[in-house]
Parts: sequence; structure tokens; C-alpha cells
Amino acid sequence: MTSLETRIPPPLVAIVCAGLMSLVAQWITAPVLSLPASLRGLLIAALLCVAGFFALSAALRFKRSATTIDPRKPDTTHALVTEGVYRWTRNPMYLGMALVLAAWGVYLLSVWSLLGVVVFVTYLNRFQIGPEERALRALFGAEFDTYCATVRRWI
Repeated sequence: MTSLETRIPPPLVAIVCAGLMSLVAQWITAPVLSLPASLRGLLIAALLCVAGFFALSAALRFKRSATTIDPRKPDTTHALVTEGVYRWTRNPMYLGMALVLAAWGVYLLSVWSLLGVVVFVTYLNRFQIGPEERALRALFGAEFDTYCATVRRWI
């Protein structure tokens, strides 16, 4: 399965998961999330705001560090970014995508559709983050190991 490693861009994986979540919400009607409309809207807005914060802050940090944002080529990284949101999570862009998927699951009102977030995280851990971390360890050695020891992969 190494042929899948870093091949599929994570935003595309998120889109596929969102589509699968929609199908699950249509096919499996129970159990349904029972939230008042105002609370549902507030929860969706909060998830999207936090997602946007993490994703945009991370992208800006990469730009400031003049390193690649392309997740398909982790070996072309020029700098180990550990400031800003990278103090709280090693994968803020992926966390942002997962939160958008969670917001989508709340919008769909389907408990089962929230499994799409689990599928997304599981896929990324295996086929994206693992290979990225191997490449970063090869590039930055002990500095990356120290970073991993102090900052969690997700949150």
C-alpha cells in the first residue's frame, strides 16, 4: 500500500469523505442528531471558525518560513515550522479539514455520517502523516524528534 503514500492530496480525501458522509446520511436515517436549529447553527459556525483559524494560520506560517505547502512532496521541505499553531498541533491544516468535516456531519444531522471524520483521520495518519513524518525525521533528525515529543499529532 505504499503506492498510496502522499499521492492523493488531503483536500481531495476530505472531499471524498464529505461525499461519503452525504451518502451515509441519505441511506441510514437513524440515529439522528437532535439539536435545536440555533444550537446546530452555532456549533457549525464555531467548528468552521476554528477550522479556518488553524488552516489559515498554518498556511501563513509555511509562507513566512518559505517552505512547501504541497503535502505530496514532504522531502522538499526547507524549514521545520514549530511556531504559531504548530505549538499546539503538528498538523493544523489537516485538523482544519477534519473540523470542516465535523461541521458537515453536524449539518447533515446524522450520527453515522460523523464516521467520515474518523475515516479521514485514519487515512491521513496512515497514508499522509506517517510518510511526512518519516521525511521530516530524515531531514531534521533530533530537532524533529524533540518537536514530536512536545507537540501532539492532532491536538
